[in-house]
Amino acid sequence: MSIFFIAEIGINHNGDLGIAKELIKVAKDAGCDAVKFQKRTIELVYTKEFLDSPRESPWGKTQRAQKEALEFGYEEYKEIDRYCKELGIEWFASAWDLESQKFLRQFNLKYNKIASPMLTYEPLLRMVAEEKKHTFISTGMSTLEEIDRAVEIFREAGCPFELMHCVSTYPMEDEDANLKCIITLRERYKCNVGYSGHEVGLAVSYAAIALGITSLERHITLDRAMYGSDQAASLEPAGLRMLVGAVRKIEKAMGDGIKKVNAKEVPISKKLRAHFFTME
Repeated sequence: MSIFFIAEIGINHNGDLGIAKELIKVAKDAGCDAVKFQKRTIELVYTKEFLDSPRESPWGKTQRAQKEALEFGYEEYKEIDRYCKELGIEWFASAWDLESQKFLRQFNLKYNKIASPMLTYEPLLRMVAEEKKHTFISTGMSTLEEIDRAVEIFREAGCPFELMHCVSTYPMEDEDANLKCIITLRERYKCNVGYSGHEVGLAVSYAAIALGITSLERHITLDRAMYGSDQAASLEPAGLRMLVGAVRKIEKAMGDGIKKVNAKEVPISKKLRAHFFTME
């Protein structure tokens, strides 16, 4: 089974549909299977006090101005849906509230995503699980007991899912990756496990691939110097192409684990072991 590669655009489009479409094209050209966005209903996710608090951004001087500028509405997502269909790449989004999940239902998407912060929000878990679409569940900031409950909800609903090992720091330090948790999750829940990475560079993702992940998600950007909290932990186009290419090579290199003589080794064996017979 091929690793499902998700290019997370998230809010790295900075509220610009043109940038979003550029990133979709980058993901498609690199060989990704899907792009992912984030959807929030600002008034439900954040308190009025927070939204009215100060924050300097290209769009104003409050948190509200920044948060609202980063949210796409129906017309933008309608164009994203059309463009992804034109290019032949899947798209989906992680909803951060119930209204956002209802919003996403308009587009008949193939996949759902539970973002790490939402793993303990049971009303959203139940709403997503009732759709019975394949769901990627990120496990950052969560205890095994909290993951137990999420898995229970999805299994009770008969909703297909896979867990994604994740460490929710931006960017993540390599020494915090704890990739052996991929094995822990797979053994505990007897399910497929992917990796959602927020590190700088590619080495940690390469290691995750070798541990048998079934999906890989990395944030992407046009330029890591762009405005935004996720940009520093994102891959630029060249890095994305390099990683996707390596994913496909490593998949082939992993093999089936059965020790046998490769047919290509036979003539070499005859040549390199020929002296055995002359020595007898």
